Amino acid sequence: MFTGIVTDVGRVRAVQRPPDGEAGDLRFVFETSYDPASLDLGASVCCAGVCLTVVETHAGGFAVDVSAETLSKTTLGALDEGTPVNLERSLRLGDELGGHLVYGHVDAIAQVVEAYPEGDSWRYVVELPSDLAKYVAPKGSIALDGVSLTVNEVDGNRFGVNIILHTRAVTTFGARAAGSSLNCEIDMLARYVARMLQAEREDSR
Repeated sequence: MFTGIVTDVGRVRAVQRPPDGEAGDLRFVFETSYDPASLDLGASVCCAGVCLTVVETHAGGFAVDVSAETLSKTTLGALDEGTPVNLERSLRLGDELGGHLVYGHVDAIAQVVEAYPEGDSWRYVVELPSDLAKYVAPKGSIALDGVSLTVNEVDGNRFGVNIILHTRAVTTFGARAAGSSLNCEIDMLARYVARMLQAEREDSR
């Protein structure tokens, strides 16, 4: 479990692919400022909004394996050597919950349709699949590429968020523009509330 507060922007050092013509997992080797001694094998790290398991550590970084299923549901398949990636280590009991509860379970790939400066921040208008729009509410929380954000407004299956300059500087949002793809995780509380309401409607029939 995570908070959506990015603690490092790592980079892809290497992408290890299966032999030509063979299906299988990809191994990503990330560079990071994290002390490798603080990353146990089997530890969870949120990488661009995706919860992944550390399978190897080395000086200056760590490696993770990513299944074909995860690649098909996230933007990780587009990562190349040198690509920056938002990183967050898993939440420890007693840590400050600065964002909201983020699980690293991506619901969909969202698209940035607009990005422009607005006052002292940047406004992003993001589009997500229509079936997820019901889970997004003004002043609610959402995670984009692992960053906990507050929704400003909702218009159909589009919503707006503001990114302050600090967040743009310490995450990959500084490089995001119209047309960018983002890993999107809706607020789990919204999903549970919607499921409870659905169950109540089914029981009343």
